[in-house]
Amino acid sequence: MSTELSPEDELRLNVLLAGEVHAVRIDESTMTLHALTSLGEARVVLHRNCRPDLYVQRVRELLGGHAMGSPGGYPVHLMRWTSMGQSSAKNLQALLLLGEPEAVKAMAQASTLTHELARRAWWALPGMDVARYLLNHASVRAGTMGQVLADFLIEHLPFEEDPIQAMNSVRAVLGAGLLDPMKSAQLWAKAKHRPHYFVGFLELCPDDLPPDPERLVPPHLAQSAASGDAWGQNFVRCYSPSGQSFLRACAMLLEKPPAPEAVYLLLDILGRYFSGAEERTIRVDWPDDLQREARAMVALGRLSHLDARPILNKTTAVGPLMRRHLAPLFGHILIKLQQLRGQR
Repeated sequence: MSTELSPEDELRLNVLLAGEVHAVRIDESTMTLHALTSLGEARVVLHRNCRPDLYVQRVRELLGGHAMGSPGGYPVHLMRWTSMGQSSAKNLQALLLLGEPEAVKAMAQASTLTHELARRAWWALPGMDVARYLLNHASVRAGTMGQVLADFLIEHLPFEEDPIQAMNSVRAVLGAGLLDPMKSAQLWAKAKHRPHYFVGFLELCPDDLPPDPERLVPPHLAQSAASGDAWGQNFVRCYSPSGQSFLRACAMLLEKPPAPEAVYLLLDILGRYFSGAEERTIRVDWPDDLQREARAMVALGRLSHLDARPILNKTTAVGPLMRRHLAPLFGHILIKLQQLRGQR
């Protein structure tokens, strides 16, 4: 069996690489190499002389030799790429010339990524993972690619089977600030049936959520909040339409977290939301119900992912079985959320 490229392919690829090539992708199903060049897109139909996977490997060796000066440059060299500080635009560009999906994913996460390199990476490997990686970069969010990527994630969100990846898609889009109010409301409504969608909203816009019925703030607490008192502001925040919506969404997510990642995030979100509640400052002259709710805020403000780690470190369960392990912890949290929603 031949271990060399066919003469025709070797010639055509060398001619192609002699020009200005920005990115390469290989369609293994049709044995076609596509290239993004300064003159547009080019295509080379491959004429294999051995098994398809072996032939594609030979093509990638040629590409690696051109891009990195060594056909063995991927993946061993790539694994150390970022840690060695070799993440300049020139080095990132080289990753786009390997025809390797994992190389594109690696460069899409590099801190020195530019908008132009993001555009080329998206051409080389359009997909959910790459879209999420790219939206983490401020330069991408601020450019024309930002909206393209956000629209792609929302459009393909219903087809994402992994709930954690779906959760991360929502977080990426909301974090980028590229979701218009109508689509945001639609996504919030869908979260009622897919509670892991709530995580992005709770994390990134906890005080700007679609409203629930508000609770009446006692006049003395409203006055305290207006004067800058921390406890008054805590109660006003929780009792507000957005605050009641926050509490309800947290409760819904606690009832059906899909996997540990969602649990850890939610506990950290709750801890941050109530982090200003201090037990030593609770007023003894408050009626019992306000004191009880204040203590609920204090307890929630102490939460973090560390509370779930001892439980989840002992199991690999997800879904209902995982929730069964977490029931004692979640039960206490749910009671406190109910108290803050005025429920007995």
